[in-house]
Amino acid sequence: MFYLVGNTCDVLKINDEELVTIGRMFGYPGLDIENKCWLILGKYNLKMLVLTCGTNGSYVFTHGDLSFQKTPKVDVADTVGAGESFTGAFTAAILSGMPVKKAHALAVKVSAYVCTQNGAMPKLPEEFTSAVAR
Repeated sequence: MFYLVGNTCDVLKINDEELVTIGRMFGYPGLDIENKCWLILGKYNLKMLVLTCGTNGSYVFTHGDLSFQKTPKVDVADTVGAGESFTGAFTAAILSGMPVKKAHALAVKVSAYVCTQNGAMPKLPEEFTSAVAR
């Protein structure tokens, strides 16, 4: 469960199912995905809203900009850890100073890679780990 209380959150990461719940809770179930996200971003004065939609891609909303990444087609071995790896890679990239769109692209690649491996925490190739160490 998640809570939006006051100004205690700068970045919100949710998935498409959670967005439906938020829409119902706050009384705007009829809006499309993008409009709901823009509304939440502004209403709660967030710096960033990250929305993952499984095979339907992912979005990063920031003030005045939107990043969308398609979900790559991969041979899926195990989806356990996909969301966590996305969030971890994105967070590490942003904290290392990477621009939002580049961090978003990296997060999608890492998450797709994790889906091709068995288990939630496979060893990541150096191309991913070195990307945030620069």
